Amino acid sequence: MKLKKLNSPFFILYFLLFIGLLSCKKETNITPKPKNDTEYNHYFSLAEKYFENQKNDSAFYYYNKIKSTSDVSTDNEKIIYSLLKMAIIQQNEGDYSSSETTATEILPLFRKDTNPAYKCAIYNLLGINYKNLYDYDNAIYYYNQAYNQADNALQKVVLKNNIAVVYMDKEDYQRAIQILLPLTLNKQIPNGSENNARALDNLGYCYFKIGDSKSLDYLNQSLKIRKQIKDDFGIMASYIHFSEFYKDRKPNESNSYARLAYEKATGINNINNRLKSLALLIENSIGNESKKFSVLHLRINDSINKVRQKAKNQFAKMKYDSKKEKEENLKLKAQKAENALQLEQQKNRNQLLYFAVGIIILISIFISNFLVAKNKREKIKTSYNTEIRIAKKLHDELANDVYHTMAFAETQDLSNSQNKEKLLTNLDTIYSRTRNISKENSTIETGSLFISNLKDMMSGFNNSEVNILTNGIDTINWATLENNKKITVYRVLQELLVNMKKHSQCSLVILTFKKNENKLQIDYTDNGVGAAFDEKKSKNGLQNVENRIQAIKGTTTFDTKSNKGFKVSFIFPI
Repeated sequence: MKLKKLNSPFFILYFLLFIGLLSCKKETNITPKPKNDTEYNHYFSLAEKYFENQKNDSAFYYYNKIKSTSDVSTDNEKIIYSLLKMAIIQQNEGDYSSSETTATEILPLFRKDTNPAYKCAIYNLLGINYKNLYDYDNAIYYYNQAYNQADNALQKVVLKNNIAVVYMDKEDYQRAIQILLPLTLNKQIPNGSENNARALDNLGYCYFKIGDSKSLDYLNQSLKIRKQIKDDFGIMASYIHFSEFYKDRKPNESNSYARLAYEKATGINNINNRLKSLALLIENSIGNESKKFSVLHLRINDSINKVRQKAKNQFAKMKYDSKKEKEENLKLKAQKAENALQLEQQKNRNQLLYFAVGIIILISIFISNFLVAKNKREKIKTSYNTEIRIAKKLHDELANDVYHTMAFAETQDLSNSQNKEKLLTNLDTIYSRTRNISKENSTIETGSLFISNLKDMMSGFNNSEVNILTNGIDTINWATLENNKKITVYRVLQELLVNMKKHSQCSLVILTFKKNENKLQIDYTDNGVGAAFDEKKSKNGLQNVENRIQAIKGTTTFDTKSNKGFKVSFIFPI
């Protein structure tokens, strides 16, 4: 069996470095500053207590709790520290791969203002992990990175020794000697005796591996110093190196040193070095004794593998559960944010709706007031026009007749029956005209009497000179026609007949009524003198006819030529 050599007390070196980082000058302290955060302080206190008492599972749980409940944008330092401690715990349990994964999570968190002590500790941790995973090139790289961040002599000496150990593992002993030899000459470093003994022991081992006779002197110097300062871990390492040194030269002494190393490793509960010591005892023993050591080696190795696998699974489960819990929390936060956004959007939509409804109401009120005002103005205008028309009729027609009748009565002998009859006829004519003026401007009946009133109005224009004919008036279901449309028909026909009486000089008027699907068409035709359309509109007020028909969404068509009569047709929906 090829023995894996022990080049230095590696884990103790790491803790010396870490303790140095925590306990050296004030500005390199990497313990997070206390926060005014009750939850964080509680988790941090428990994690540190369990870590100090080597209750790694509980410590890992609370460090992971700090990490998962911290915000990377504001709690960068807390997250780095927690991940560092979690990686150390995994490394202590021998799970170097998981420790490397945890430590690698820290690298993206580094910023320009990150404390160099954090960087130094984490790079050193990665160097240890890669060294134990036999990735020596990465181990050297990260030790050098740590060395570049180191800011005191103790850190630099420890890291130089770590780099030398990797070269020893690579069996590049000459390169390791180049690094170690200056360390044995530096007497000014902190913990000088301990570090000097470590460098001497590793240097002596390198000389042993290349066959240099100086090796035994360096190994003895190192053991002497370690016994003086009572460095049990260092003494154990020296015993293992002496056992290897004497293995081929003096097997009995090799066996004795291996036993001493096993006793020391057992006393300080160092499992890895117990296994190394047992491996040397197996090589240097024969018969039942060798078998006994082999069985013991297998039992311890199986036990430590089970413990490490259990811890690995446990830590992996803690991280998985924490990640799952964080994802669920993030999902709940996202859902809560989405719900809040939806509520805000709904609120905005409601406000917009209220605003729109308010605008519509204001516009409706404005339009309503506008229409009411317009209708009022139109009524006033209509009343004014009606008054003018009545005044004109009274002046042009009725007043003249009254004046002539009064003159006739004053100048003629009323005892004469013929004069008396003529006077009565004139008075009857005045009465008829007065009644017609009243009918023209009175309220229009739109109920059951509408059609009879309409016929009476039209027949009122019949006389000895003008004959008015109607066609199809009784085929229309006037009861289904809206009241405003009935009034419009009445006024339009009245307007046309008044216009006819004044200007047409016709003898025949034909009014035709017909229903065309859902529309009513009325045609007016006379055989009068006719006129140009523009002239008619301006002189005879036919513009009123067109305006009335347009008001009920109808259309008007005029067909008039001089001396060829007058025609107009209007159509509107019913």
